[in-house]
Amino acid sequence: DKIVVMKDGYIQQIDSPLNLYNKPKNMFVAGFIGSPSMNFVEGTIITESGMKFKNAEGDFVLTIPSKYDTIIKNYVNKQVVIGIRPEDISDSNELNKSEVEKLSFNLEVVEPMGNEIFIYFTVSGNQMVGRIPSREKPQPGTMTELYFNTDRLHFFDKASGEVIE
Repeated sequence: DKIVVMKDGYIQQIDSPLNLYNKPKNMFVAGFIGSPSMNFVEGTIITESGMKFKNAEGDFVLTIPSKYDTIIKNYVNKQVVIGIRPEDISDSNELNKSEVEKLSFNLEVVEPMGNEIFIYFTVSGNQMVGRIPSREKPQPGTMTELYFNTDRLHFFDKASGEVIE
């Protein structure tokens, strides 16, 4: 019913497995729960045709859905870390979700797992992983359009690692 997540002898969060996964209190819990673990990218919240997240290199820009406006309003022009789960990164927009951002990346590794495929690519020097259905296998070394479900982003304070609520 409940799980206690500890780090260095300190309790990080006590919650149900589903809440730990969907509502982590900090980056440690977010990265600890889930396999593969949550992807993290550092960047800045900017106001440019609405709220956006932009990494330092400027090659990873996500439009932030308006549902997050009140959460991140105090972080405009400040450094944050966003988290996105592998299942929220896809090589297609099969569900035609409206809250997606499409970006192109070079697939470095493609790992067939049977019922799914893990795809690996790099953003801001960090390796990221997406989880896609097992159908036609993409080829490593190819530029591929990836869809990021921005409706499922997690925001963390860069200094503390705590979730921005």
